[in-house]
Amino acid sequence: MAERPRPLHAQDKLAFLLSLVPFLMDHDRISVSETARHFGVPEEQIRDAVRLIAVSGVPGETASYQHGDLFDIAWDDFEENDEIVLTNLVAIDDSPRFSAREAAALIAGLQYLSSLPEHGGRAAIASLMSKLARGASGEPTGVAIEASDVDEALALIRRSVELGVQLRFGYRGLRGEREERRVDPLRVESVDADWYLRGWDHGREAVRTFRLDRMSDLVVTDDPIRRRPADVALPDSLFEGSPDDLVVTVDVVPSALPLLADYIPEGSTTRAVGDRVRVTVRVSHYHGLKRLITGLAGLATVVEPPDARRTVAEWARAGAARYGREGER
Repeated sequence: MAERPRPLHAQDKLAFLLSLVPFLMDHDRISVSETARHFGVPEEQIRDAVRLIAVSGVPGETASYQHGDLFDIAWDDFEENDEIVLTNLVAIDDSPRFSAREAAALIAGLQYLSSLPEHGGRAAIASLMSKLARGASGEPTGVAIEASDVDEALALIRRSVELGVQLRFGYRGLRGEREERRVDPLRVESVDADWYLRGWDHGREAVRTFRLDRMSDLVVTDDPIRRRPADVALPDSLFEGSPDDLVVTVDVVPSALPLLADYIPEGSTTRAVGDRVRVTVRVSHYHGLKRLITGLAGLATVVEPPDARRTVAEWARAGAARYGREGER
């Protein structure tokens, strides 16, 4: 003879109901049988609990239970189809909620996190995004992280991390030369619109930073990685100095100085020059300097060396000429 389920005491019943209500809220529609399997209890116990929930609530302003003060369910679905659908929630719905705009911002952030290779729990992130959308005070604005040219590279890096194997790729280096690199991927980061991979470079036996749009012919190898993030001390700054770096003096408006923080060598000093601040920065090559100054148009001026001034000036003239040609069309 099968053993009969042990009757629940009052404290057990309360704990069960406190677990059941949030579960039903997370499932817009769910069958009695599925719910019973989830909690490991007989189906009739679920039915009894649902009937009890339907006569539970919080008294309103009249200190008596009115219809809106009680939980309610879709009775036809419950009695005819053995399905549970909560149609009115009390007390729980009174808790503070994210606004639609707040929920949309959080969902966008979670979408961004789910695109990063080191975040493997994408099912959990998707579940959280769904809960945020359902729990907001209004329907969040539809958001999506725009696809970029480096999505394919990000996907391959993610696969390398998931499989625990090395990456091999061609990389356009400091002065435009192409080199073959073999790397243990450690972390992917973005700065403005640019994406970077920090990894253990086996050829140099050190941590190196690679810009994804300079990579080519990425291959996920079969060789297991030798260094993981926990094995390597990654500096807080994305850009680390190198003996090959170019030293450039720049005058910048004080409010834009924090934008150069990653490029200013440790221990470097600044001095006021008129209404600007003169500072020394280190860049890997003049191409990087052009991109840096372009992003600070009108806020920064290259002072020296002369080669750096000439390179940025030629870049600016070429850009202005191109706009002029396009305006004539």
